[in-house]
Amino acid sequence: QLQASGGGLVQPGGSLRLSCSASGHAFSMYNMGWFRQAPGKEREFVAAISRVNAMTYYPDSVKGRFIISRDNAKNTMFLQMSGLKPEDTAIYYCAADLSWKVSFSHTTYDFWGQGTLVTVSS
Repeated sequence: QLQASGGGLVQPGGSLRLSCSASGHAFSMYNMGWFRQAPGKEREFVAAISRVNAMTYYPDSVKGRFIISRDNAKNTMFLQMSGLKPEDTAIYYCAADLSWKVSFSHTTYDFWGQGTLVTVSS
């Protein structure tokens, strides 16, 4: 079970840190990812981190502004977001994937958190 938190209202250029806590003892076995979905749009890949060596992956839209990390000892994943833009406004979801390779497609992920709303507005 995954639970995302840390969303809120922030001004353009501001920062937020999202957290995703996982229950159970298999957290370190999962590739983990963040996705987002804005109203009327499809779910979009935001970041992923591998279970081996914590390799990180980002789309160009967030590269250089967002940082994904994980703490396997605490069964927790983070998304540090900075330089936020109004187009970053969305519900952000964390997800876990047992696949061998890191995936950028939401259809691959096995487990999902409930989502946390991020609103970037002045």
